[in-house]
Amino acid sequence: MKMTRRFEHKNQPPLPPSEFRWRFLMYLLKAASLVGFSLGIGVFGYHYLESLPWIDSFLNAAMILGGMGPVNSMQTEAGKIFAALYALFSGIVFIVVAGLLFAPVFHRLLHKFHFDSDREKVSKLIANK
Repeated sequence: MKMTRRFEHKNQPPLPPSEFRWRFLMYLLKAASLVGFSLGIGVFGYHYLESLPWIDSFLNAAMILGGMGPVNSMQTEAGKIFAALYALFSGIVFIVVAGLLFAPVFHRLLHKFHFDSDREKVSKLIANK
């Protein structure tokens, strides 16, 4: 089974800007999909467990997912448990989305530093011979 690389190897030159933008767009779409899926979980949970109208369910889910906290107080035990678990889940989603957005940028920066450093070492070795 052949392993495919998502990022270029340290011996390969950094991607051209157009390809990097495409990579970043793909990661941005993955992050947006995760946020949308997570928002959907919250909306349905609040709607069915707390009998909130759709718009209020959306508001509560968006506020928790954004780290602001709920708008409506929960009336049922199931709603309270869901809200607590959804808040914990939202914290993890925040970390994952941040990782998805920063990974290509950090990789590119570190790769450029490493690639330039290796190129300088090779140039010095060739000049010393």
